[in-house]
Amino acid sequence: MTHPLLDLTPLTPAHFAAVERRVAALLDTEQDVVIMQGEALLPLEGCVRGGARPGSTALNVVTGPYGRTFGNWLRECGATVVDLQVPFHGAATAEQVERALAEHPEIDFVSLVHAEAATGNTNPVAEIGEVVRAHGALFMLDAVASVAAEPLLPDAWGVDLCVIGAQKAMGGPAGVSAVSVSARAWERLAANPGAPRRSYLSLLDWKERWIDTGRAALPHAPAQLEMLALDACLERIEEEGLATRMAAHASAASATRSGALALGGGIEPYVYSARDAAPVATTLRTPTGIDAAALVADALAADPSVPLIAGGGALAKEMIRVNHYGSDATQRAVRSSLAALGAALRAAGADIDPAAAEKAVSDSWPAIAS
Repeated sequence: MTHPLLDLTPLTPAHFAAVERRVAALLDTEQDVVIMQGEALLPLEGCVRGGARPGSTALNVVTGPYGRTFGNWLRECGATVVDLQVPFHGAATAEQVERALAEHPEIDFVSLVHAEAATGNTNPVAEIGEVVRAHGALFMLDAVASVAAEPLLPDAWGVDLCVIGAQKAMGGPAGVSAVSVSARAWERLAANPGAPRRSYLSLLDWKERWIDTGRAALPHAPAQLEMLALDACLERIEEEGLATRMAAHASAASATRSGALALGGGIEPYVYSARDAAPVATTLRTPTGIDAAALVADALAADPSVPLIAGGGALAKEMIRVNHYGSDATQRAVRSSLAALGAALRAAGADIDPAAAEKAVSDSWPAIAS
């Protein structure tokens, strides 16, 4: 018997190329778009290993764990790495980046994460991109968490390598990702003898075997289910409207922040300023003496559906993350998360005000969404 998920018509090159065009439209880019057949770490590593090499110097802006990962990859490639460490409770500034570039004029590669879902901050890419462009360095951006949650304009912002994934704000599959590549980036990759070739990490393989041949034949069998899911995800965003989706994420972030402050119990936003807070996820700091991981476990035991998670690694004891992205960028998800969190705090002996949290969510949502 046939099965709708197994007995599928092969994905044609024309269909694959059409999905690429949809991604390009989402990013408002005229650059080449390469859809990589794997989770977003695949193109991120491919970009780093293609753009960095011995003799190059990279500025790596670290506002969370992914920035640390990029620094490790850059060093493995033989690049000299200048790490711009920014406290996780804030965001990088264009002035900090400009100062680092002035102190190290040899920098020819800059890596930055747009929104760090793991720490709940977001960086001002437009302003930073202007500084990087004036310096002349190649600019790589991890926009996996920010795409469809906040404005993302790689061409206008001077981003040479912009990596996205569909599994967060886009509400799509995790097993496929994409990167927009500027002409300058293609030149940089082609001139690097250490850039990956004949490898899943290789962007150059896609250019030579797919883009340069007129997209007539796919270089290998695509991840068909993931590609179909990505296509459906992009179609849904087009029908809904990108501005509508971004507004929902902004509303969820504002409501979560306001609701958590009103809830009390010693919970407070981990990112100090709302201006620096990512719309894709809100991070909260637990009060002294209350373990974040244990608190989240108690909240999930009461309501397993809420999008709560403890911070990773060393942050697990003090950080709670409310992942209000994709299908959870809703009032229902925000209210349920705060209710579950409040119940767990009360059980831990904290004095909370659920009614005030409910009112704060109601009051903040229309103001942002309207």
